[in-house]
Amino acid sequence: MPDPSRRRPGPEGDNSPLLALPSAAADRDRIEQAIHDAVQTPDPYLTELASHLVVAGGKRLRPLVTVVAAQVGGAEASDDVVRGGVACELVHLGSLYHDDVIDESDQRRGVETVNAKWGNLQAILAGDFLLSKASELAAALGTEVAALLARTIGWLCQGEIEQLRHTYDTRRPEESYFSSINNKTAVLYGTAARIGALVAGHDRAMVDALTEWGSAYGMVFQIVDDILDIVNTSEQLGKPAGHDMEEGVYTLPVLRTLELDHGVGDELRSLLGKPLDATERDKALAIVRANEGVESARATARRFVADAETVCDRLPAGDATDALRAAPGVLLESVGIPA
Repeated sequence: MPDPSRRRPGPEGDNSPLLALPSAAADRDRIEQAIHDAVQTPDPYLTELASHLVVAGGKRLRPLVTVVAAQVGGAEASDDVVRGGVACELVHLGSLYHDDVIDESDQRRGVETVNAKWGNLQAILAGDFLLSKASELAAALGTEVAALLARTIGWLCQGEIEQLRHTYDTRRPEESYFSSINNKTAVLYGTAARIGALVAGHDRAMVDALTEWGSAYGMVFQIVDDILDIVNTSEQLGKPAGHDMEEGVYTLPVLRTLELDHGVGDELRSLLGKPLDATERDKALAIVRANEGVESARATARRFVADAETVCDRLPAGDATDALRAAPGVLLESVGIPA
């Protein structure tokens, strides 16, 4: 089994308050073991395909959110709670297999992607297999959890389609961006928190509050990730900086820069709208980094941080609630600005 402390560049990493709770180390071990158990099959070849990104490591933030949501109010996270979190992680992993095919990616988490190593057809089927295992785990937790996970998979698809329909679109409305990241990222965090609350038996008011927290946290997570793609170096990211722009995915810092006057927006627009070579990508990056689009995106992320913190006022006091309250702000600090 890999060292679960291996982390890739990206938001938060090991600084998350979710990892500072007294039971966090043991919970991560339980999550890691459950994920590995879930992708074991009688066929060694299929197991290798399904476990490829599992073995590569990961932050496991979604199942951690599930566990911490269950612990609000002082409860312990049962094995069923862990399995619910693992179902969310398997949905995330399955979506990564599919995303890598769509993006024609050859690296993920520092290893060769499944599509690069085994081909697109097997990557798609392995992703489908992970989604099926997630559904199997959810079904064992009851019809409400199963239906919620099924809806979440549908939302992920909607978010991806929304992004694809605006590829290379320099006039992409911000509404499209927010809709896409809500469905691609935020709803899965909301689902992770909701499953933890449901399986733990929290009352409906707490279930709804934790779902709202997860969705707000997920919005912060994705906006921060999109900012890091602009402001971090290629060495820090483990991939070329500005990769999203290169692929025609124009995120919030880029959209805000495109809106600027004084020729800045027009200069950036003249470069975008098509695939970029390395020189064009670096020039576009320099324009976005030098202007206020990044800070404007940070300000928007701060509003979602505030939303998540406000939700915590509706939760019972305790270590788990304190960790949930602090976690979104720590995400924003990863782009250098305190929340």
